[in-house]
Amino acid sequence: MASPLVFYTNPMSRGRVVRWMLEEVGQPYQTEILDYGTTMKAPAYLAINPMGKVPALKHGDEIVTECAAICAYLADAFPAAGLAPPVNSPHRAGYYRWLFFGAGPIEAAAGNKGLGVTVPEDKKMMVGYGSMEDVVAVLDAELSRRAYLAGEGFTAADLYVGAQLGWLTRFGVIEKRPSFEGYIARLEQRPAFQRAKAIDDQLMPAPPGAA
Repeated sequence: MASPLVFYTNPMSRGRVVRWMLEEVGQPYQTEILDYGTTMKAPAYLAINPMGKVPALKHGDEIVTECAAICAYLADAFPAAGLAPPVNSPHRAGYYRWLFFGAGPIEAAAGNKGLGVTVPEDKKMMVGYGSMEDVVAVLDAELSRRAYLAGEGFTAADLYVGAQLGWLTRFGVIEKRPSFEGYIARLEQRPAFQRAKAIDDQLMPAPPGAA
């Protein structure tokens, strides 16, 4: 019997990225919804993730946290889904490159911009991303010349970077560019994305005053 997958999340979190990945993988999984400040900080969940944040994934006795790590783990744990180039593929290097570009430069640049942090010109060498302009330019150049980031098909690197771009352009953290909009639209047409979005949208709390 296969080891069970247990997914810890909140619909108003980065857990949406992992939900999409789980739907792409196509394996059955159990969802545990946690609330900020209560069950997310309770001893039972801190035993899963001492950071007290979501998402997290438990696969049998193994625990994985951090979105990029969970996506990479699931791609390797379930290779039949075809979400990562084989280890000996010439596209594996690009897969690693862009998956961790999302976890590093994109995440850091977006976080600082969202906090109103501007890195002084003489301090740019101290941050891994240089500047938001650098990050946007690199992504724009890559997505202007190819449909996917690692080879000819969709991988977990596209899922992770595409999910970030979708949110960040929607909320104005990263400017919209034709290459980004085409890429996001292409990814959001995937059935697994549509399923994941519908599940998490259904789990969202009702707005104040709703019947």
